[in-house]
Amino acid sequence: MSSKKDPILVVINLSGGNDFMNTVVPLNDGKYRDYRPNLGIPEEQTFRINDQYGFNPNMGPIKDLYDQGKVAVVMGTGYANPSRSHFRSQDIWQTCEPDAISNEGWLGRIIADVDPKSENVLTGVNFGRGLPRAMAKTGVPVASVGNLETYGVLTGITGQEQRAQALEVFSRMYAPAIGAGPVLDYLWQTGQDALKGADILKTVPAQYTSDVEFGGDPTGQGMRSISMVHLADLGTRVFMTTTPYNLFDTHANQADPHSTLWKNISRAVTDFYSDVTSRDHNQEILIMMFTEFGRRVRDNGTGTDHGTGGGVIIIGDSVKGGLYGEYPSLDQAKLEDGGDLQHTVDFRSVYSTIVDRWMGLDPVSVVGGNFEQIDFL
Repeated sequence: MSSKKDPILVVINLSGGNDFMNTVVPLNDGKYRDYRPNLGIPEEQTFRINDQYGFNPNMGPIKDLYDQGKVAVVMGTGYANPSRSHFRSQDIWQTCEPDAISNEGWLGRIIADVDPKSENVLTGVNFGRGLPRAMAKTGVPVASVGNLETYGVLTGITGQEQRAQALEVFSRMYAPAIGAGPVLDYLWQTGQDALKGADILKTVPAQYTSDVEFGGDPTGQGMRSISMVHLADLGTRVFMTTTPYNLFDTHANQADPHSTLWKNISRAVTDFYSDVTSRDHNQEILIMMFTEFGRRVRDNGTGTDHGTGGGVIIIGDSVKGGLYGEYPSLDQAKLEDGGDLQHTVDFRSVYSTIVDRWMGLDPVSVVGGNFEQIDFL
């Protein structure tokens, strides 16, 4: 790694199941056209990666980064015995537990390893509603922010004196009583962490200026907020944001919404990259985009249904750009359950590579086993 700064991981969850076949399009496989008479993307409209594959027509900004050697695409990512349930598959990707139910996320484990004494309540920050399972771990504080400009505790009280009094009452509610058990102790600590995080984060927007105009869509604003916090140098090591819930679940009328999603995401990622690069804060950044599953090989007329094998995109200065893994076969005999892409890379191989080669941590304790690493780092 060329930078001496602490490595930063930014994770983007493409919620709903991104259609990998229309993200990285197989140009010369006639079966793609046969399977997708309605949704197949013409070869001449794609951004050609090589003679075999092309990016979605709305991924031009990401293609520009790819041409600079800063983008790796790991094709065919998934896991054995795949679930087509959004909830279960998201849990599997976020906890690394395909065979068990877990409340502990892989990013939560990273945060715990990076900051074992929880000295910084902002080591992990999520932008979006609720706490993602990936960042959950008992004893690990994570700030989950809906809107950075209005983030705080009891912000609906406008008078400064009244808010201070309310915060004091709120704080006392969490004060540990003599003989209080672990649950009350945990609630107290959670409350204190929330207060600390809110007090720090509310100062960030006023410090931020930029010539980059981020898109007004949720992903654009999420990436703008990540840039704000990162450039404020608050010691955050793990960021996460999620596209609006299930927007990639394109069962019907897929063509326009899927294209718009990739237009917004491509702009959001490259705006973020431009913003941090302008302040010389790009070398410590690694961005990873994942989704819970791909889509069925055949279109259903105007959309695609829940499928399996998909892809992961990794972006950063330290990335060894290119295509990794094997694009799943479109041969009928090799389709899973007769109509799905078989995964060719276990997603935990991607995680293991990032944990070890980027974050400098033990991948076994984070991912839960030994998985073959991939040379995109």
